[in-house]
Amino acid sequence: MSLSIRLHISSNLGLNFHPQTTVRRTNHSTSIRPRPIYHSNPLAPTLLRRAMSAIPSHKSSSSSSSSSSSSSSSSTIKSSLIEPDGGALVDRVVPESERAAKALKAESLPKVGLTQIDLEWVHVISEGWASPLKGFMREDEYLQSLHFNCIRMKDGTIVNMSLPIVLAIDDEAKERIGASQDVGLVGPTGDLVGILRSIEIYKHNKEERVARTWGTTAPGLPYVEEVITPAGNWLLGGDLEVLKPIKYNDGLDHYRLSPQQLREEFDKRQADAVFAFQLRNPVHNGHALLMNDTRRRLLEMGYKNPILLLHPLGGYTKADDVPLDVRMEQHSKVLEDGVLDPETTIVAIFPSPMHYAGPTEVQWHAKGRINAGANFYIVGRDPAGMGHPTEKRDLYDPDHGKKVLSMAPGLEKLNILPFRVAAYDTVGKKMAFFDPSRAKDFLFISGTKMRTYARSGENPPDGFMCPQGWNVLVRYYESLQAEDATQQSAVVSA
Repeated sequence: MSLSIRLHISSNLGLNFHPQTTVRRTNHSTSIRPRPIYHSNPLAPTLLRRAMSAIPSHKSSSSSSSSSSSSSSSSTIKSSLIEPDGGALVDRVVPESERAAKALKAESLPKVGLTQIDLEWVHVISEGWASPLKGFMREDEYLQSLHFNCIRMKDGTIVNMSLPIVLAIDDEAKERIGASQDVGLVGPTGDLVGILRSIEIYKHNKEERVARTWGTTAPGLPYVEEVITPAGNWLLGGDLEVLKPIKYNDGLDHYRLSPQQLREEFDKRQADAVFAFQLRNPVHNGHALLMNDTRRRLLEMGYKNPILLLHPLGGYTKADDVPLDVRMEQHSKVLEDGVLDPETTIVAIFPSPMHYAGPTEVQWHAKGRINAGANFYIVGRDPAGMGHPTEKRDLYDPDHGKKVLSMAPGLEKLNILPFRVAAYDTVGKKMAFFDPSRAKDFLFISGTKMRTYARSGENPPDGFMCPQGWNVLVRYYESLQAEDATQQSAVVSA
């Protein structure tokens, strides 16, 4: 995927831009570290005082509640420059002192089984990524999300909610629930996960949902095939109570920081700006160029300690995407090789499943990072897009994601500072910003092309990716080929 970069800026920064600058508001085994690869790096008191004295007055109006909480120390930089949607983070995890009683109650209720992807949505809701949503959507929330990509709060304010977050059930489950107002939720392994209270059951019109979310009903959409087609004909909404934090026990749970934990980490780092980068592919040097250049520009604007949130998507992805554990190991090598600075980078996992719904989905990705406290957002070309499932073309216009995001209702706190496209410079032998005056010198290496290189054992051009990171991908695809060879041998033997 060739990338462009956009920087979203809180709308009340009070910055003076150059007159010519256009600002528009608009099961592979890898060696995973047992502890996070980043650590808190508080500034020395003298440096902090110097930074504080030089910071421009650029807090947004939405930061008033955060800044007012800094009275404990005048030398503390509060990084939460943007409030979560609804004004407060949703937390649907039951306090430890109440868990035994809640679990006993859940045992007595009609049960609804969750798929693995349902469980990922429980995780998303419970930690506040979807704030102010408190559970799976009831019909009024679902219709607003489906038709308007946003929800109107009781006070009249609008919050973005571009993807329906719903729980589907079949006729048998609906009959089992009967007249009960509450149901127990059972995870894929049979354990009680939580309770859904004050429930509402309504019709699941799959065709309408697919058409409005993806803009097409063409066969072969990954999330549709995996989740919606086999789902039941009813949707179950209600307020969620989760009995304990969702854990996957896959060696990666230490990367799964909640929005609240991320905000606390930003404050520990004493960040005065936080910029998030979402991706579902390994990090190549073009990505790093965009992220490092973003930090450089923030420093030029007067910020003293901008922190990067490198935030790969960690929920469901389609079968040909690089698995999460491989990506996380590759990301760690990028930091080890110094391509990104561990002192100014936080690596964490965004637990959402992937829809591949283009301009509709990119709004959700931006919204989630608002709730995590990031006040800047980088977006690539064709964000959340994919190839058309039945035709040889992109499913979405590559520029529509950034255009829609700049106009999306409920995301008005964010502004866009355009950046140039990054590509491989065959003359400089490195990833560089695309220069139209010598277009023939640049090579665009998509995610698909990158995976093809690794799968075939062919090395990419020098300077495309750090060597250690590339070796992680090569080992992964070698393991797949070995596995395929073993399976073919077993078939022949049989």
